[in-house]
Amino acid sequence: MLTHDQDGFRRAGRPHRIVSGAVHYFRIHPDLWKDRLERLRALGANTVDTYVPWNFHETAADKADFTGWRDFGRFLRTAQDLGLDAIVRPGPYICAEWDFGGLPARLLAVDGLHLRCSDPRFEAEVDGWFDQVVPELLPLLAGRGGPVVAVQIENEYGSYGDDTRYRAHVERALVERGVDCLLFTADGPEDAMLQGGTLPGRLATATFGAEPAERLGVLRRYQKTGPLAAMEFWIGWFDHWGEEHHVRAVEEAARSLDELLATGASVNLYMAHGGTNFGFWAGANHTGSRPGEAGYQPTVTSYDYDAPIGEAGELTPKFHAFREVIGKYVELPDTPLPEPLPRITPALATPAGAAPLLDRLDLLGGPPVLRPAPESMERLGQSHGLIHYRTTITGPRPAMPVRIDGLGDRAYVFADEVPLGILDRNAPDEGLDLPVGEAGAVLDVLVRAQGRVNYGPLLDDRKGIWRGVRHGHQQLFEWEIRPLPLTDLSGLDFATGLPEAPGEPVFHRFTHAPAGPPADAFLDMSGWGTGLVWLNGFLLGHYDTLRGPQRSLYAPGPLWRTREQGTNEIIVLELERPGTELPLRDQPDLGRPTVVTLQ
Repeated sequence: MLTHDQDGFRRAGRPHRIVSGAVHYFRIHPDLWKDRLERLRALGANTVDTYVPWNFHETAADKADFTGWRDFGRFLRTAQDLGLDAIVRPGPYICAEWDFGGLPARLLAVDGLHLRCSDPRFEAEVDGWFDQVVPELLPLLAGRGGPVVAVQIENEYGSYGDDTRYRAHVERALVERGVDCLLFTADGPEDAMLQGGTLPGRLATATFGAEPAERLGVLRRYQKTGPLAAMEFWIGWFDHWGEEHHVRAVEEAARSLDELLATGASVNLYMAHGGTNFGFWAGANHTGSRPGEAGYQPTVTSYDYDAPIGEAGELTPKFHAFREVIGKYVELPDTPLPEPLPRITPALATPAGAAPLLDRLDLLGGPPVLRPAPESMERLGQSHGLIHYRTTITGPRPAMPVRIDGLGDRAYVFADEVPLGILDRNAPDEGLDLPVGEAGAVLDVLVRAQGRVNYGPLLDDRKGIWRGVRHGHQQLFEWEIRPLPLTDLSGLDFATGLPEAPGEPVFHRFTHAPAGPPADAFLDMSGWGTGLVWLNGFLLGHYDTLRGPQRSLYAPGPLWRTREQGTNEIIVLELERPGTELPLRDQPDLGRPTVVTLQ
């Protein structure tokens, strides 16, 4: 087991330094877990760190799935087989640039519920999550023969709040359910954050990216004796749509890591391997201070993070520089470095029909629900996807702007099936002028949801329309609402020879015949606008080449079919600017890099 005294960590009674790397099983195809963990071990790490996202495992209230892609026990046992210890961070909140910071979207449908505090209703939800996840975790604890040597209490809580009763509740909930390994907190190295996040008698650790001596000095004021640890040492950074691709200079990052390890501190590299925000799981940030303000920043699909181990398992220059630094402080594995994984032979996917979305609503979402006013996705039991709203405006009336109050996140507006324009939450005061003839007009609003805010004061980030729609000053009522979670596209029928329809959402189908064994590929979306892509029924994620920076989507080898399994099917839902070709590349395009300086 891992313990600590006033001098530092001890493992099996011997002095020990943690050299860990964050690797998230939920961002990696399960068939590639072993490969990524082997690369982490080759880097010189002796520990792997992972979150356990509540919303990724929950299938319904008080029901969770820990199989297949969600089998974190298999992931951690694989790590153990490779000689790695494990640090687990089960939340309930994880941040992680993950949708809603790992909290389930259904919580946003509960009126007046206060998140991440001692609101009894929220604490009851936390207890329900721990009732499910802790029994999965207990056999994995080091004291019971497993790899898990430490478990985190909440996550960077001092960046959000200061509720001492809530922190104590999370600690008690873990202990009472049998978690008897080292428990710790992690917070930014600022007084307010450490005051708000630490717990008496529990190891405090810090999260930062540079100036380790100074940051650890702040931590030492709160962790008076014992080991110092950078539980998140940020070696790169993530990207938002509409920004450039963030990288951290290799030499500067390696020098900072060397300075950190020279202090004698332990470290967790965040991220050692980033992976991918598949599906709808990418989160978002917000620079505003009040709901409804501009400043929403959705995170891109790639979570490459400029990590030492790239999104497709590449051993980057940062990997080799970090390995050299780590080798100065701990013994490196005496084994050859892992070989690169195979890549696809570049090719063009074959067009195979199209299906306009608004013509297929019944195939995608079933019958609509009737409501007097628009309601959010969460109020209708929907977590992700698109949502469609329809009403009729009487006429005649002059041109007046259609405006949406409480939009999450981007609305495609149609009048009598003709595109009227686009509204975005970052331009909350904009409207679309609409004159209405004597016969009236049918108004369709298709809302695309991107990631929920995962950090800061605006966590209660609802999707769809959560206030109302106006034509001029008049509120519009009597709505048909159809949730479109897009979890099953098998019922779509595709036709050929359809004209291009800019401004109309259309599903485009492509096929690709296997030319060899399955291999990693990158779908080049640079000729398209913005939307979603599925490969053989699996949602790879969002693309947005109109804003960038990312212009390709990673499609890991295990998702591709073999010759025996048949032809691959790729479906592109384009929302704004249709393309004509879909190239399959052997290299990623994450956008023009810009060097960031971290604190």
